[in-house]
Amino acid sequence: MIYQLKLKKLLLIIISIISSALMAQATFILNLLPENTPPDDSIFIVGTFNNWNPADADFVLQKNDNNHWFIVMPVMSDGLQIEFKFTRGDWSTVEKGANGEEIANRVFTYGNGVTREYDILNWADHGTGGGNSTAAENVQIIDESFYIPQLDRYRRIWIYLPPNYENTSINYPVLYMHDGQNLFDRYTSFSGEWEVDETLNNMAQEGVHVPIVIGIDNGGSERINELTPWVNEQYGGGDGAEYMAFIVETLKPYVDENYRTDTSRKSTGILGSSLGGLISHYGALKYQNVFGKAGVFSPSYWFSDSVWAFTGEMGKQQEIKLYQMAGGQESASMVPNMQAMNDSLKALGFSAEELNVKVVPNGQHNEALWRNEFAAAYLWLFSDFANGTSELENNNEIRISPNPVSNEISIQNYQVKKNDSLTIVDLMGHILANIALISNKMDVSFLQSGVYILIIKSGEENVQMKFVKQ
Repeated sequence: MIYQLKLKKLLLIIISIISSALMAQATFILNLLPENTPPDDSIFIVGTFNNWNPADADFVLQKNDNNHWFIVMPVMSDGLQIEFKFTRGDWSTVEKGANGEEIANRVFTYGNGVTREYDILNWADHGTGGGNSTAAENVQIIDESFYIPQLDRYRRIWIYLPPNYENTSINYPVLYMHDGQNLFDRYTSFSGEWEVDETLNNMAQEGVHVPIVIGIDNGGSERINELTPWVNEQYGGGDGAEYMAFIVETLKPYVDENYRTDTSRKSTGILGSSLGGLISHYGALKYQNVFGKAGVFSPSYWFSDSVWAFTGEMGKQQEIKLYQMAGGQESASMVPNMQAMNDSLKALGFSAEELNVKVVPNGQHNEALWRNEFAAAYLWLFSDFANGTSELENNNEIRISPNPVSNEISIQNYQVKKNDSLTIVDLMGHILANIALISNKMDVSFLQSGVYILIIKSGEENVQMKFVKQ
């Protein structure tokens, strides 16, 4: 019996030693800071370990005996890789390269007893000036300090105007987007630029019609609060209702008054990623009389279980196009949550034509994923406008028969004219056929099963019709 007790105690000691060996700690030291670093500012480390909170009191650096900033990181599993950056309390003060350029996330893999030293070359708010801006010429700042009365705060607001805006009299649809710092300008971005302006300008050169885009800067340390309608016990939050009220009640009226916009709900969209995806989902369902389209990238449905009850309570009041997208290499719950939300929306009555769910197998939770997927989301959400058609231009007397169709469609009640053309696009906006229209019949056996848009272009007029291929 004594022998067995000693053996058991020895095994517990061995297990404890092995467990300790599998854990690791790290100390990070800042050797160099920019000369213009405010002496009274605090410095924080922000990364994958704290949901990228730029002002997390648990991750503020201290000064050592050599007057160098340092932090002893929490014990984590040996071999765990983290990504991080340094800030002075919000994303407008994140570290940058020597010339104010964006830098990649720092990467560290945990090992036993490791101390790492880093240099910070510049801060986002102390760069070398606007000469480093990557924003296109048709991107402007509406206001550096636009007042948010619902929260008694101020915020920078960006606007992207289509390249031909000044030369047309068109009323353009509007897409409202969050995290404005990251949308147009690498110089102001804190973790990479979406390149919304470059993407849309390239589309415009290819003949795609592009919208007005409004970018709303996040509030730095207030980002979590403003982009979440509910409170999370660990991360806080809960100002999302007021933030959305600002967009609907203050910002949208201002934009509609000062720019040529199509104010209708079918031409008004909202799009964001991560917490921005969560607030876009919330805003689209809360204000179904305002938004007819929503882009929900990598949505943080994990933040609060209230999102499920809220979705059920709002239900389907109007037709809304909802585009959900996530990467297969994000958190373990990301894709299952997104698919579960899609099932919930279907159960509420949203049709297959209103919902689009996309999983990018190798996609990670970062700007590269969202940048690469922005064009596809826009073309699906704004397919009518992007392809030069409008629901208002539909002629109800002209129709496709049969519908659904197996192999051949017939265009009823339409007299084909010389130089008429016919285009077929899918719901992603991809052109699948573009031919001269010489008769009222067309073979569509080459199409896969799905929903398509047929566009007849006759002179300056466009007529569009949807049909289902069996």
